[in-house]
Amino acid sequence: MNYVLFDDYSRNHLLPLSFTRPVADMRFGILTIREKWEKLLNEKTSTLTEDYLSGKFPIKRDKDTILINGSIVPTEELVKKIKALEKNEALVNDESIIAQHVDADELDTTPDNENEKITQIEFVGNCLKINNTWDIFSKNGEAILADFPLVTKGKKSGKLDSTNMVIGDGEIFLEEGAKVSGSIFNTKNGPIYIGKDAEVMEGCVIRGPFALCEHAEVKMSAKIYGPTTVGPYSKVGGELNNVVIFGYSNKAHDGFLGNSVIGEWCNLGADTNSSNLKNTYEEVKLWNYPYQSFVPTGLQFCGLIMGDHSKCGINTMFNTGTVVGVNSNIFGSGFQRNFIASFSWGGTTGFSAYDIEKALKVARLVYSRRNIEFTAEDEKIMRHIYWVSYENRRF
Repeated sequence: MNYVLFDDYSRNHLLPLSFTRPVADMRFGILTIREKWEKLLNEKTSTLTEDYLSGKFPIKRDKDTILINGSIVPTEELVKKIKALEKNEALVNDESIIAQHVDADELDTTPDNENEKITQIEFVGNCLKINNTWDIFSKNGEAILADFPLVTKGKKSGKLDSTNMVIGDGEIFLEEGAKVSGSIFNTKNGPIYIGKDAEVMEGCVIRGPFALCEHAEVKMSAKIYGPTTVGPYSKVGGELNNVVIFGYSNKAHDGFLGNSVIGEWCNLGADTNSSNLKNTYEEVKLWNYPYQSFVPTGLQFCGLIMGDHSKCGINTMFNTGTVVGVNSNIFGSGFQRNFIASFSWGGTTGFSAYDIEKALKVARLVYSRRNIEFTAEDEKIMRHIYWVSYENRRF
């Protein structure tokens, strides 16, 4: 069977995080959504997404294909129902299509739940779906708990040495090459996962649920409250509370970051702080791209949403409920505005457009530091985002 993960309507509500990737490639819990599906399906998947992303995330065509909603988190029960689908059958939940069995000639469009030719089968079990950017951090604890047995099954954990202290009877799992010393781990609220060749330096205090992915680092004396995920090759320090970092990003110094999502290739300067609670204790509103306005989140705690390749200087202060687009460079004293468009350069004294050629040069340098090639497809994606975000740069 050919399995294809598709982007549904929620993709637009997940901008700016979905500017640079299909929804399925967002990290949520320990794994990305795609990695979860591939583990449970025991099959590789491809992607049905926006045209400008399809070069980097191509679709595989086959006469016998099941389309799966990339914003939905898999379970064993879901996978069993999906594998049982016959041609022209769809599995649905709360008006959302979970999966649909199609022919190869139907792979150019997103499944339509009003298609009369399709027999709909209602799924009545638990179905975790990401519809908004804030779902990623607010539901991350549930995702870590689901991923933990998935990534540790059949494997033996490394051992914590006597320099560390453990509070609680919860699980701690160390992958091969993980280094942990002189730190305190509290597992009462959830498990702690330390990935391959990752490191927790001395003096750290970490509460689960927590995931540190491969080659990531927690710097000395960091304070981390779960549920928090630090993606691969990222570095974190200071204080974090309920944060998801996709990967290859750094918040390596002192400063507070809470109830936030940070994309890839971002860097937060020393003593960057993000407010996650309004002084009035009111519900936080967050910038929404489809509506081009701020929308209620239903949350009292909500910090920073930052798209890929964005960076900020030392002592940057972000307001409660701030959205920063892709490839922005932010600096200057005082609280920044609550929405900063992609390819913005500046801060509280004003913004100008971040020159696309300069942005591409920086991206190539950043990739090369990790021995990763910045490809022609990466450049194509970046240039597309630059132009589609033009209207939001009202300088």
